[in-house]
Order: sequence, then structure tokens, then C-alpha cells
Amino acid sequence: MDPGAAEGVGGVAESDAERRRRRAQFLRDLAEARELRDRVQPRRAKTARLRHAMRMRTFRW
Repeated sequence: MDPGAAEGVGGVAESDAERRRRRAQFLRDLAEARELRDRVQPRRAKTARLRHAMRMRTFRW
């Protein structure tokens, strides 16, 4: 069993805050990794940007 599941409302709020904190850290790390990859492989980064722009232009809102 999950020990945090039996804590009640306080435990749920704390685990939710912890999940959001971990998610924010993950997104920061992901952005940092993307920046590093873009610096290391500028040609691939450029084609990825162009591809993304094309996808956004053809996306139907």
C-alpha cells in the first residue's frame, strides 16, 4: 500500500504540491537539455524549428 494514501486531505495537498514541484523541476531540466542540444547540433535545431513552424502554420484552431 502507498503510505501517503492514508494521510487524508493534508497528505493529498502535500503530495499534489510535491508533484507540481517535481514537474516544474523536470520541465526546467528538459528546457536546459533542449538548449544544450540546440547549441551542440545547430543544424538539427534549425530544421526542428522550421518543422515546428510548419506544423503550427498548418494546425487548424
